[in-house]
Amino acid sequence: MPHPLRGLAANPALPRTLLDRLIATADTDTLVELADRPDLSHAEAVALAARDEYAAIRLAYAGLLTAADVDPVAQPSAALALLDERAGPPAWARLLATHPAMERREKLAACPDLPSDVVALLAADPEIRVVAELALWTTSEAATRLAEHPHAEVRRSVAANQAAPPAVLAMLLTGDGLPPARWCLVCDHEPVPFEHDPHCPRRDCALPPDAACDGGHQSTVHAIQQAALGNPATPPAACAAFADHPSALLRHELACRTDLSASTYARLAEDAVPWTRAALAANPAIDEALQRRLAVDDGHNVRRSLAHHPHLPLDLLTSLADTVRTGPVLLPRVAAASPGEVNELAQSPSSAVRMLVAQRRDLPAELRDALAADPDAKVVASVAPHPGLSEAQLRTALDRHGDRVAAAVAANPDAPSALLADLAHRSPPARKALREIALHRHATAPALQVCLTDPRARRTAAGHPALPPSVVAELLGDDDWQVVEAAAANPALPRALAEQLITSR
Repeated sequence: MPHPLRGLAANPALPRTLLDRLIATADTDTLVELADRPDLSHAEAVALAARDEYAAIRLAYAGLLTAADVDPVAQPSAALALLDERAGPPAWARLLATHPAMERREKLAACPDLPSDVVALLAADPEIRVVAELALWTTSEAATRLAEHPHAEVRRSVAANQAAPPAVLAMLLTGDGLPPARWCLVCDHEPVPFEHDPHCPRRDCALPPDAACDGGHQSTVHAIQQAALGNPATPPAACAAFADHPSALLRHELACRTDLSASTYARLAEDAVPWTRAALAANPAIDEALQRRLAVDDGHNVRRSLAHHPHLPLDLLTSLADTVRTGPVLLPRVAAASPGEVNELAQSPSSAVRMLVAQRRDLPAELRDALAADPDAKVVASVAPHPGLSEAQLRTALDRHGDRVAAAVAANPDAPSALLADLAHRSPPARKALREIALHRHATAPALQVCLTDPRARRTAAGHPALPPSVVAELLGDDDWQVVEAAAANPALPRALAEQLITSR
């Protein structure tokens, strides 16, 4: 019965004696779940790591294992995790650099602070995947050498490496100053010229849909350019020339950069593809003039992206609020608004603007209360989860707006048990509210019993510690495995049942 045991592995109330028995007898899935427990002792972590490789990896990354706890020969994955965390000795890196499994060497290549002799070994590895992984993470000096590697895939990784010198990245972007690459992943396996069929019927084919090589490795060259344009260490002067490149992918990458000239951004604002202009609209580096120009752009998602710009003038924000559906999210410009601007937004004649500022959870009490009494339901739903609202205010919101604000009221961290119980028993039921109640720390057993009638809320309610133990026991036989796991993880699960789950597996 894997699902109950996985839940039991996460149960914070599991007695230590039962935890030790579970560590000694559990299957692989449960052992990995056990590795995520925040209360493991060092001895328990060592015992758990000895039983399962994947659990050992998680424990190493969590800082629960030391180098003294791991045998790099018997537990190479755990050793690699410690090396990745700078917690393994250099001797391990030298040992694993010649490991027969390519995947181990590839993982090692991504580890920081490798000894220079290990870097040299990995750079000469016969598997290009290993060399490419090294190129992605290695030091400036090694990246400079690997930029001239004869395989284009290695150069692609260097182009994405933020430690690579700017001059090297500029050469990779333009191709100037580097010897031509001799191979790529396409011509490694296919006779050239080759252009991959995007609907390739071969089930074992690993080439991307756009793979192509006529001897010049064009699809990989394009990937190198895309990686370099997305690398903040690439000099902006070298990037600017790509504003008119025929590839929309490259222009989109350029539109996301924050270090270009105003004239380059202006050229990108004329791009024929709305996707590029939408990326530009959210770019925090564009100036106000360009923001105003994009505010009247009807291209798909352009104005919606602009609404998320962190430095948007307030008048543009208010005009966009009435024409763009951003949803109930806290926009960066609203989050950064000064106290005076918050007051102005909260008193806006536009309900869409008031809804946006109501998403803040640090509103002054008088503004919070005014928004809670707003005549527009979407404004009230936006502010209802704000801490500090009284039970009377939440009930008034419910009386005025009903199910339109029920879930938001249930999400208020200060909502009292009595209010949650009344919400749970609304007829017809407010399904979204039940899902919030199932999560609420103030939910009581009667309210949670109602939550169990909703398939989605049931999965959460099954793990709520306020459920009676008898109900938790019944849920262990549920048809939904997520409900079963949640019930097994419930601190209200009787000890006798927990012991039975372990012994009956």
